[in-house]
Amino acid sequence: MDAVASVISLPEQILLDDGSPFPLVLAPKPDCLKSLSDVVSFVEQHRDELLSRLLRCGAILFRDFPIADAFEFDTFARAFNWIPLPYVGGAAPRRQVTSIVFTSNESPPSEPIPFHHEMAQVPKFPKHLLFFCEIPSKSDGETPIAYSAMVYSRINNALPDYVRKLEEKQTRYIRILPDGDDPQSAIGRGWQSSYQTEDRERAEQVCREQGTDYEWLDDGCLKTTTKILPAIRLDERTGKKTWFNAIVAAYTGWSDKRNDGKKAVTFADGEMMNEKDIQKCATILDESSVSFTWKKGDVLLIDNRQVLHARKSFEPPRRILAALFQ
Repeated sequence: MDAVASVISLPEQILLDDGSPFPLVLAPKPDCLKSLSDVVSFVEQHRDELLSRLLRCGAILFRDFPIADAFEFDTFARAFNWIPLPYVGGAAPRRQVTSIVFTSNESPPSEPIPFHHEMAQVPKFPKHLLFFCEIPSKSDGETPIAYSAMVYSRINNALPDYVRKLEEKQTRYIRILPDGDDPQSAIGRGWQSSYQTEDRERAEQVCREQGTDYEWLDDGCLKTTTKILPAIRLDERTGKKTWFNAIVAAYTGWSDKRNDGKKAVTFADGEMMNEKDIQKCATILDESSVSFTWKKGDVLLIDNRQVLHARKSFEPPRRILAALFQ
């Protein structure tokens, strides 16, 4: 792999405890990987090594690879030979671009999206996700990332009683899904889009399959309460505990005309979270994060079991695409 691609550095990178750069950044060497077919062959031939490095680093940024648009991103993503994961139960408003590629959260540009593991609020979440920068923002619009094991360690040191309580009680997420998508809300994905059906009975079936309690409201919206979910997970591949949840995102970001973020995540027994604890967690997440400026053609590969991500507000236009895999 080193014959055709170089490890490069970014000023925003940090080093993990074992000295691994976060994120790892790869770029083609001069006169190498000039075409999309070259890049696909590169991934297919070096997949095991790429995944080994991903396991150590948590995230890999592919920079200056010849990937121009959504369809080429689709081809690149498929080269990893993973099974696509439908976006069922997610909160973000998105639009499908190809069969496996869709827009990232299309909530208003002025609204930042707090840190979360992708789909941590549903039982079946993606193991890997890729983001592709088709149009970088004129200003801001970064996708900050944070290494979850580091975040867990720092939050546990700062708030040991809160973390102990989370591990003992676990969590549930409560959300009212609109009747139809609401593009003005960061969590405005309607129940039809969330469950990929126009049929109420089918939506109820999906809820039952996910262990989600549901209630139809008079205005056609659907109130959901997830099954009990862990807030802290042990990544058996690394032996490290991770801050695998969407607690800060839900508490600070799930507020709209239907929802109150402070009621959107609770301990599993219904006890409310302490606002000061959430604020401290949010601060630690920000202090632990890496935020780089998107460049057109960038692809960011994330191990979703190890890395949280967020989105900063931005000045349009900006188009970041995503693909999720089981």
